[in-house]
Formats: sequence, structure tokens, C-alpha cells
Amino acid sequence: MIEQITYLLFTRGLDDIQVREENKANTLGRPMERVIFPDEDYRTVRDEETGEIKEEIPYSALRWSRFRNDEPARMFFIVSENVFPFLRDMGEKGTAQAEHMKGARFTIPTPALLAKVVDMLADIPLEDRDTKGDLYEYMLGKIASAGQNGQFRTPRHIIRMMVEMTAPTPKDTICDPASGTCGFLVAEQVGEYLRDNHPGLFRDEAARRHFHEGVFHGYDLDSTMLRIGSMNM
Repeated sequence: MIEQITYLLFTRGLDDIQVREENKANTLGRPMERVIFPDEDYRTVRDEETGEIKEEIPYSALRWSRFRNDEPARMFFIVSENVFPFLRDMGEKGTAQAEHMKGARFTIPTPALLAKVVDMLADIPLEDRDTKGDLYEYMLGKIASAGQNGQFRTPRHIIRMMVEMTAPTPKDTICDPASGTCGFLVAEQVGEYLRDNHPGLFRDEAARRHFHEGVFHGYDLDSTMLRIGSMNM
């Protein structure tokens, strides 16, 4: 169940990204740079046995802000038959995200339970990275397998001290060889250290591209941790 909650949090985060992109495009008067849920495109849902088309769903219906207002049965159909396949397939072929997310499966058993979980998650503030990072690390502590492979949450002040001692720069390539939920790499750790200490990196095109595509790398032995870490990053 905990892993299912992380998928729903990730889905909510994707919708938040699209909202920011929409607001940015409206403010600047230009097209969106990144479209996660294209309004004009549809997703075809087929019957698993016959292959016949059951329904064509607009990608906008997969947004958290849309399906959370559906009645439970409809929400269950949208999430199980559309959102989860979308999460598995959204990463570009051959990327780490595509590899890790292909094992994502929807296992919430009933529409009523899904609606209850969605309502609870809707009340959690996710505007800042600290809250989201804390949530993902809390999930780690609740997963049944946590600790079996040395997966323990490092206290935040210890992480902060280690990051400050290594003092990463925007030109570095940073790797966590036992990444877990990637708490070292995100939230107020490496990612926030670079934002706070090198604020000009986003005004330099090469540095900005390196930050988003080349700086952060994480490895783990547990497939669940890899999926959660991928979503967290």
C-alpha cells in the first residue's frame, strides 16, 4: 500500500508540474515548453481479452486535479486502466526511468479505498521540496523490506553535513551508490545546495542542462527503491 501511495503522490506531482508550465506559458504569452498531459491527444483503452476498443480517454483526464473529483468507480477505472499504464510508459525508451517504472502495478483493491486515499493525499502540502522529500523518506521506513538490504534513513542533519563537506559544484557529476529514495540527491541536500550556493547556474544554458540531465546519478539493489527514487528525483 505504501508503494501505491508513492505512485499517487508522483501523479499529483506531475499535475503540479503541468500547472506551473501552463501558468508560465500564459504569463509569457508563448507555448508550453513541457507538456505532460496534452489536451488534444487521447489514450485508447482496449479490452484485454478481445482487443476491442473500450473507450478513448483524453490525456487531460489522467491529471490528478481531474480524476480526484470523479466518482469512485470512474476514478478507479481512470487510475487502474490509464494512469498506471501511463506512468509505466511515460519515460523515454532506454532511460533509467522507463526501466524502473515498468514494474509499477496498481494494487489498490476497491474504488472506495482509492477514493479515501486520494482524499487524504489531497490535504498534504507538496509545494516545497522538503515536505515531499520527507514523505518519500517516511515511505521508506514503512516498507516491509526496509532494513533487509541496509536501507535505513540517514538523519537529515547528517546528510546536510556530508553535502556541505563535499561542497558539490554545478560542473560535478554526483553519484549515490546506495541511493534508496534518493534523499541525498534531492530536497535540501545536493539539489538544494547547488540551488542555494550557485544561483546563477540556471541562467547559464550549459549549466542548466547539466543540472537537469547530467549531475545526479543513483544506484540501488532494490527495485522498489529504484522506482521510488526515480519518482522522487
